[in-house]
Amino acid sequence: MVREAPPPDRLCSVCKKDGVYRCHGCFNEPLFCTDCCRIQHQRHPFHRISQWTGSFFQETSLLKVGLHIHLAHDGTPCPSSSTDYSSDVFQWSDTDDDIDDDYPEGPFIPPVRDPDQPAITIVDKSGVHSLSICYCHCPGALSRDMQLFQAGLFPASFTRPKTAFTFAVLDDFLLDNLECGTSAMNYYSKIRRLTSSIFPLMVPDRYRELMRAARQWRQCKLYKWHGFAHKDDQPKDGDLALFCPACPQPGINLDLSTGTVTQSDDTPSWLMTRYLVMDGNFKAEHMHPVNPSDEVSLMDGLGFMVSDDRYKSHLAIARDHVQRSDCNNHRAVNQANASRQRLEATGIGGCACARHGCFVPHSMVDFQKGERQMNMDYALSQALNYKTDGISRAITFYDINCQYNKYLKDRIASSMYLSIPIGMDIIPGIGLWHVHGHQDSCFVRYASNFIHGTGRIDGEIMETLWAPLNIISPSARGMGTPHRKEVLDYQMNDCNFMKMIRITKFLSRKLKEAIKGAAESKLAFDNLNETAQPDMVILWKEEEAIAHANRAEDPAAMDIYEVRLERGKSPTRKQQELRLLQAQNRTDHPVINPPGRRGAATWLATGLTIEESQISLSRDVKRLRTHPTDTQLLKVARCRDKLHAQITRFLEMAPTYLGGDVDVNDPDFPVIVRNSLEDNYEDYSDFDEDQNPGPDVHDASIFQPELTVIPLPSNIGEVRCRELGLTNLMKEEIALREGQANDALHAIRVHLGDKAVIFRNTVRSAKSQASSTRAWTQVRSVETAVNLNASIYSKCRSQLAKLPDHDLLTKYLPLKKEDLKASSVVADPNARGQRDITLSWFWSLDVQGDTSGNDWMTEFYRVNWLRTKALRDRWNEEVMLVKHEMQWSINFFKHRAKQWLGHMRDATSAGLTGHTCYAARQSHIYDQLAAHAEDSFRKMIVQLQVPVPVEVVVGTG
Repeated sequence: MVREAPPPDRLCSVCKKDGVYRCHGCFNEPLFCTDCCRIQHQRHPFHRISQWTGSFFQETSLLKVGLHIHLAHDGTPCPSSSTDYSSDVFQWSDTDDDIDDDYPEGPFIPPVRDPDQPAITIVDKSGVHSLSICYCHCPGALSRDMQLFQAGLFPASFTRPKTAFTFAVLDDFLLDNLECGTSAMNYYSKIRRLTSSIFPLMVPDRYRELMRAARQWRQCKLYKWHGFAHKDDQPKDGDLALFCPACPQPGINLDLSTGTVTQSDDTPSWLMTRYLVMDGNFKAEHMHPVNPSDEVSLMDGLGFMVSDDRYKSHLAIARDHVQRSDCNNHRAVNQANASRQRLEATGIGGCACARHGCFVPHSMVDFQKGERQMNMDYALSQALNYKTDGISRAITFYDINCQYNKYLKDRIASSMYLSIPIGMDIIPGIGLWHVHGHQDSCFVRYASNFIHGTGRIDGEIMETLWAPLNIISPSARGMGTPHRKEVLDYQMNDCNFMKMIRITKFLSRKLKEAIKGAAESKLAFDNLNETAQPDMVILWKEEEAIAHANRAEDPAAMDIYEVRLERGKSPTRKQQELRLLQAQNRTDHPVINPPGRRGAATWLATGLTIEESQISLSRDVKRLRTHPTDTQLLKVARCRDKLHAQITRFLEMAPTYLGGDVDVNDPDFPVIVRNSLEDNYEDYSDFDEDQNPGPDVHDASIFQPELTVIPLPSNIGEVRCRELGLTNLMKEEIALREGQANDALHAIRVHLGDKAVIFRNTVRSAKSQASSTRAWTQVRSVETAVNLNASIYSKCRSQLAKLPDHDLLTKYLPLKKEDLKASSVVADPNARGQRDITLSWFWSLDVQGDTSGNDWMTEFYRVNWLRTKALRDRWNEEVMLVKHEMQWSINFFKHRAKQWLGHMRDATSAGLTGHTCYAARQSHIYDQLAAHAEDSFRKMIVQLQVPVPVEVVVGTG
C-alpha cells in the first residue's frame, strides 16, 4: 500500500524537479518529471507510466510526454524530415467492429488513443501501445516496412503499416504456444487485459493481425535457423525440420565411401539400421475450411507434414482394401473406414525414430477416414527415403504390423508415388505394450525382445510424442489447412530441438542402464548355460540361427521361443496322483519305516527322514479346520503314533553314535523335547483364517512327536559336539544336508514345471466351470507338493547354518515365496512386465538332472535358455549402439558447426556483416554442444570403467 503513494518530497529521481510520472517498467518504479520521463524512455518506449493527479496515479501514455520514436539515425530526428510528425502517420482506422453497442462508455484511455497525436499501434509483451513513429526520409532510405523490421518491429502490413508487433511479443507468443498450448485468441486477450484491466474491450483488436504475423514469423525463423538466409537455394521437402542427431545419417554423422557407409570388418551389419516407429493420433482433428480458396501455404511440405499435392495424388489412385484382421480385433484395422462428417482430417499419423523419439521430417500425413494403410504407406515411404543413402536395413514398429506388413511390398510396387531405397530390408515389429493385445504367437514374432540388432527398444515412444501435440490440437482444429500444418510443423520441430539439446544426458543415462543390464543378463545366462547339457546347447544355438535367418520370409520361424508341448506328454491328474502314491512307497519317503541302520551315515539319514516326516505331519495338522472330523483326527493320531515309534527307535540308537556315556533323556543334555506350537521351519503356504488349527487338535495334554527335537549334531550344537568328539559326525551331516537341499530343489523345479504345463494346457483352455474346477484342483495339488519341499529346504538351510566349516550357504540362498510362483516366467512368459525377468537362482543348479527323462522340463529349459540368451544379446547390442550413438551425436554437432562456418565465410566474402555474426554464433553453439557431449561421454565411460572400442565411425566434421 505504501507504493500506491508518491514519495513525501515527490521529486524527480533524475533532476530533482517536481515529479509527475511514475514508470512501472523501470526498477523500483521511479518518479520523473515530464522532460526526464521523455528522455529516459527514448530507449524504453514500451514501458507503462502513470501520471499523478493529486490524489492517485492514473495510467497514461508516453505519447502524452511528447515521446517520438525516430527510426534510423541512432534514434535522433531525421535531418530530411519536417517537425510535423503527423505526416508520418496514416489516418487512423479502427478495426474494432465487434464491441457491444451497449457497452458503457468508459473514460479516456490514454495508452491507446490520443486524437491530438496520431500514432501507430504497437503490440508488445507489456501491452498495446500507441506511439508516434518517425521514419527516415533521406534519399536512398529503406521502405517504411523495412525500417520497422530494422527497429525490431514486425509490421502487420507492408505497404501502409498502421500496426506492428515487437519481435519480443512474437517470440513470447510462439514460446507460450509451444510450452503451454496458448492459442492466439487467449494470448491476445491477455495482452488486452495487461493494457487495461478495467476496459479490455476498449483496446484495439489485433487478433487476426497477430495470427498472420505469427505465421510469417514462424516461417522467417525456420528459414533463418536452417541457413536459408545465407544461400540462394530454395528449401526442398523436409529441409525446414530438424532430425535426430544420434541416428545414423550418411553424409552428416557418417562418412560415405563409394556410396556405402565406411566401417571396419568387425562392425556388425545391423549397426547401420534406421529404427522407425509408426503411429496415428486421432486428437489432431481438423474441420473443413470455410474459405479454402483464400488459403495461402507458406511451407507446404518443407517441414514434417508432407506436401499436399503429391499426397492427394497418391490417395486418388490408392486402392482402399478393407482388411479384416486375422489377429485380435484391432481398432486401427477394423475401423479404418469409420467416416467422420464435418472433418477434413480425422487425425494425423507418421513416423519417428524408435530409439530417441524424434519425428522424421516430411513423413506426417493427415487421415481422411481413419488410420488406413494408404495413409501410413505414404508416411513410411517418405521416412525410409529421408537421409538413408547407404543404409540397407530398417526396423519398423507399428501397433498392427502383423497385418500391415503382409502386403506392404506389393502396395509399394503397385504405386508410382511410393518407393523404398533399393536393397533395403524392412523388419516388422510391434511395441511391447500393444503386442500383448495380440495373439500369443505375435509376441515372439514381432516383439523387440527377439529381433536381432534392436538393442533395448520398447517401440512405444511415439505415444509420448503425441502429448505436446494434443495440447495445441484443440486450437488448431478450426484453423485454415496451411496454418494448422505450420503450427504442427513448428511444434514437432521444437520437440526434435529439445531432444537434440538433451541427447547428451539421455545417452549417458542409457549407457549406464545398458552396462548394468548387460552384466546382470550375462550372469543369468552364464548360470543357466554352464549347467545345461552341451549337446542340447549346440542344438538350441542351431535352432536360434535358423529362426533368425528365416524370420523375414516366415515370421512363424520365431515360434521356437514359445513352449511347444504335445498332448499326452503332460501328465494327467490320475498320472500325477499315481506318481505321488508311488513316491510314498519309496524307501526315502518320510512316512514309511526308515531303512536299515548301517553306520552313522545311515543313522543321520534316518534322523533327516524323521525331520521331514515332522514337517509333513505339522503341515497336515495345520490344514485341519477348527472342527475336524473323527476320521481326520484318527488319521493324525495314527501318523503321530507311527512317528513316535520312529523317534523312539532313533533315540535308542543315539548312544551308539553319540557315545555310550550320553543319555539323551538327561535334563542336562542340550537336546530337549518340546511340546508347544512353535515351528522350526518357514511355512510357504497361504491358508485361510478358518483353517487355523483349533484347540481340540493342539491340546497341550496330547503328545505331539512332530514338535520333538531329535539329537542330531546340528541340534546339539558345535561346542557340545566338539566336547563329545563328534567332529566327523558333523561333517557327515553337512554332506547329507547338501544332498537333502539338492533333492528338495529338484522336486520344486519339477513340480513348478508340472504347474506350468497344467496352466498352459488345462487351465487356460478350460471351456466350462467343471473343467476349470478340475484344472485348479490339479494346480492346488502341485502347489501342496511345492510348499512341502520348500519347507523342507528352509529347515535344511537353517540346520546348515548351525554347522561349522562349510560355505554352502553362499550356494543355497534363502527361498522366497515369489520364487515359487510359476506365473512369473513359467506359466505366462509373454505377459506384460516379463521383459527383464529371469529365472530364480535355483533353476540353474542342476539343469541336466531335471531334463533327463522329463520332456516338458527339457522344453521348459530350452525356451528359457533361448529367452535368457535373447535378453543378454539385446543388452549387449544396446551397449554397442549407445556407444556409437554417442559418437554419431558428436559428429552431428561438428557437422552443423562446420556448415555454419562455411556460411560465415560466404557471408564475409559477400560483405553481409549480420549474416556473418549470426553464422559465427550458430557455429559456436554447435561447437559447444559437441564439446559438452565429448566431455560428458568421456567422464561417463571413465566412471563406469567401460572399455572404449576402436572407433568404427568417423564424423564428417
